[in-house]
Formats: sequence, C-alpha cells, structure tokens
Amino acid sequence: MTQETLKARAAAQAVEAIADGMVVGLGTGSTTRFAVDMIGERVQSGALKDILGVPTSEATAQQATALGIPLVSLADVPRIDVAIDGADEVDPQLNLTKGWGGALVREKLVEMHAERLIIIVDDSKLVRKLGTRGPLPVEVTPFGWEIQARWLAETLGCRVERRMDDGSPYITDNRNFILHCHFSAGIDDPSAVAQALAGRTGVVGHGLFLNMATDVIVAAPDGIRRMRRA
Repeated sequence: MTQETLKARAAAQAVEAIADGMVVGLGTGSTTRFAVDMIGERVQSGALKDILGVPTSEATAQQATALGIPLVSLADVPRIDVAIDGADEVDPQLNLTKGWGGALVREKLVEMHAERLIIIVDDSKLVRKLGTRGPLPVEVTPFGWEIQARWLAETLGCRVERRMDDGSPYITDNRNFILHCHFSAGIDDPSAVAQALAGRTGVVGHGLFLNMATDVIVAAPDGIRRMRRA
C-alpha cells in the first residue's frame, strides 16, 4: 500500500469529526491536502453545511477557495472547534515536530485556539524522540538571521542550516527565513528547547508543538490506529 493511500485513509477518519456549523482549522502539507479535498467534496455535495475554514497558509487558502469552502481569518471567530493537520514527527506523548512544509507559525497560531487538534500521519512519522527523523524548523526574521543561526548552534548544541528553495532562501508566508536545526541524537528535552526559543528576540516561532494534539490518527498497512491524549 502506497504512502499516499495511507495518508488518504487517515484523512478520511479525521474528516468524520467535522459537523455542520463548525469552525475548522485547515492545516498545511501533503497529508492535510487529502482532508481539505474531502471537506470540499462534502461542502459541494451538501453533506456539510455552514462550516467556516481558517487556513494555515496561502497554499491551503487557495486550495480551499477552489473547492468552495467558506474561509474566515483567525480574528473573525471566537474559537475553532476542530483543526486538522499533519505532522513530521509524533512521539509517545503526542508531542509533535511540524513545519517541514514551511507554515509552522500560522499553523501554531490557528491550532493553539482549537478545542481539538486532530493530527493525521502514516506510521513512518512515529518516533521515540523528536528530532530523530529530521530537523527542527525555526522561523526567524531575515534581519540578523546569521546571529540567530550561531546562537541556535551554541545554545542548543545542534547543526544549523538555512532552508533554501532552488538556490535562494526559502521565504515563509510571513516573509521570514527558516533555519533547520539538526540534532544528531534527537531532542532530549523538548520543553527546555521550546522555552529557550520562546524568549529569543528575532525568533518568530518554532516547530515544537507540545501538549497540543488531542488525537493522532495513524495509518499503517495493517489498519488505522487512533491515539488520544489522556
């Protein structure tokens, strides 16, 4: 069974949580695209009525608009009933690494206001320790990014590189840079890393999503598994 099939199976289960009249956070990335497509199909068929979507990226907003999903901004709604998104890593405590798609700041802004955050992944994203499959993305202002890269390496003990896009610096929807922090043995204390990053001027956001996911739907060749936060 292909990875794309697994992603679609997980997305289908997540979309079942959406009911008429809900405000829905629409995540970003290859897995979440399946969920947004499915939501759009239900809106077009009349199976879902009066929902509002809050997109986490310009790319998701374009996809949702093309599908006829009504969109609002985060400032337009008092709460988000459920948000659906993917993740790059999920540890046993349902902590996440996100942001390889480049939308980490908007994703966190939307999803921190969601009553439920449903994460959809295939089983390759499950890890014992965050930071073992790939880098931790950190979004920084372009001004002074070199200083941030040096500080990250010295403070966190990681190897830092600026994310590039066809030879040019990758630019987020917020017009910032992303620095990829590589931890050779994973992140031993995600909470301490998040706390250090939170107090750093010029660091706009990071890809550690701790104590946020309420449900993780995992698709594997032998079936679908759902994990819930206690």
